[in-house]
Amino acid sequence: MMQIRHAEERGRTAIGWLDSRHSFSFGDYYEAEHEGFRSLRVLNDDVVAPGQGFGMHPHRDMEIVTVVLSGALQHKDSLGSGSVIRPGDVQRMSAGTGILHSEWNASQTEPVHFLQIWLLPERRGIKPGYQETRLAEADKRNRLRLIAARDGRDGSVAINQDADIYATHLIDGGTVRHELRRGRHAWVQVALGDVTVNGHTLQRGDGLAVSDETTLELTAPQDAEVLVFDLA
Repeated sequence: MMQIRHAEERGRTAIGWLDSRHSFSFGDYYEAEHEGFRSLRVLNDDVVAPGQGFGMHPHRDMEIVTVVLSGALQHKDSLGSGSVIRPGDVQRMSAGTGILHSEWNASQTEPVHFLQIWLLPERRGIKPGYQETRLAEADKRNRLRLIAARDGRDGSVAINQDADIYATHLIDGGTVRHELRRGRHAWVQVALGDVTVNGHTLQRGDGLAVSDETTLELTAPQDAEVLVFDLA
């Protein structure tokens, strides 16, 4: 079973310095039928204006993964972590028992475009933590590159949830396949470009909920960047 979540159907927060599209209910946007998918609770597609951002604010009991598509995002938190992440970087913050953090556009001239992903943790009350890693572009080109996993294998960031997150950059008609084990589900999110998944055409910003399938086949006629979530 596959169900497309079209980009134009998503919720939206537009407040001048921020243009955010919500695949699932978030903030003032609420739809009972779109409160998340499996452990995937939030998937926001954010563009932040130069020199602007989110001031210090709290999170609790959530696994937060951030992927920058263009520009640079500056991060600071109450654990003492501070960095600027750019395309190719993957950031993980385990909010656990409580954490404060801020996110700002590191540029005074260019916008920053990023995906912020929240997953429900396997259990509440874990110790807060922060991690980031950098992925080589070649590792994602026409192949699925693991970027986050419970065991942090293959150089991915470690998350406290039975979920694997993959990224791919499809070029020149490239195709990738992913096998789903029995009882697993998937969410496919198109970050940039267009892609076909098992015969379903998805455009930039579209998502695809997948259940009761064994194989995913992704093909892009031109350049496309896609995330694949393999979920319990």
